[in-house]
Amino acid sequence: MAALLKFSESKGQMEKLAAISLGQGQGVIAKAMIEKAYKEGSWVVLQNCHLAVSWMTALEKICSDFSRSSAHEDFRLWLTSYPSPKFPVSILQNGVKMTNEPPKGLAANLAGSYSRDPISDPDFFDSCRWPKTFKSLLYGLCFFHAVIQERRNFGPLGWNIPYEYNESDMDISVRQLVKFLNQEETVPWKALRYMTGQCNYGGRVTDAWDRRCLTTLLDKFYCEGVLEAEYALSESGQYMVPEEGDYDSYAEFVTGLPRLVRPEVFGLHDNADITKKEKVPTAWPLV
Repeated sequence: MAALLKFSESKGQMEKLAAISLGQGQGVIAKAMIEKAYKEGSWVVLQNCHLAVSWMTALEKICSDFSRSSAHEDFRLWLTSYPSPKFPVSILQNGVKMTNEPPKGLAANLAGSYSRDPISDPDFFDSCRWPKTFKSLLYGLCFFHAVIQERRNFGPLGWNIPYEYNESDMDISVRQLVKFLNQEETVPWKALRYMTGQCNYGGRVTDAWDRRCLTTLLDKFYCEGVLEAEYALSESGQYMVPEEGDYDSYAEFVTGLPRLVRPEVFGLHDNADITKKEKVPTAWPLV
C-alpha cells in the first residue's frame, strides 16, 4: 500500500485517491466510491478483497460494466488480495496483475528493506534527532524482519504456523521507531518491543509458542547491546551492527553480506538445514 501511495503522489492523484478495507457491510460503500471515481476520474483502492468473498460477484458485475467510452480517462480501480479461489477470474483476466514477494535470502531481504520507502528516503533516514541510535536500531529491525521471514523456510522448526509477514509490518514499525525516538528523552524499550512484537508483527500470530518465539527474537535486536560497536547479531559473530554512516554506507554493507547463511543466524541448530532442504518443494499455506 505504501508503494501505491507513493506512486499516486508521483502521478498527482494523491488528493483524489480513496481507499477502503473490505469486510462485512463495506460493499455498499465501495460501490458508491467506484461509481463516483468512474465519473470524476479519481482512484479507488479496495483492500483485502479475500475478506469479502460474498461481495466478489457484485464486484465482478461492476467491473464488467466498465466502458472506455463512458469512464473518465483518469479513473483507476486498484484491488489488493491474498490468493483466493473465490476471486473473480474475469477481473484477473482483464486487469493488470502485480505480485509482491519477499526477497529470498538474508542479504537480499536486508537489501530490499533498505531500498524501500521510507528508509530509502534521505529526508526520513536523517530525520531522527538521535542519528546513531536510530540507525543502529533500524538495522536491528531490518535484520529481525529478515530473520522471521527466512525462518519460514525451515518448516515447523521455524514456525508452528507459517505467517505472511510483509513490508507493511516493517513500514509501520520503522515509522514508530523514529517517532518514539524524537518524542522521548530516553529509548522507550518497552514501548518499542510491545508495539513491534505484540502489535505490528504479533498481530498476525495465532500460536502462543510462535508469539513467544517472535518476541524472544525481537529482544535480541531491540536491546541496548545493539547501540554498542560491533554488536553480534549471531552466535558466531559473523553478523554485526555496522558502524554509523550515511545511507549509502548501510546499503553497501548489506549487499556485501554472505549469501550462504547458517541456521544459527535464525536461532536454529545447524541440523535444521537438513529439514530446510527436505521442505523446499513443499508449498506452505500462508496465514
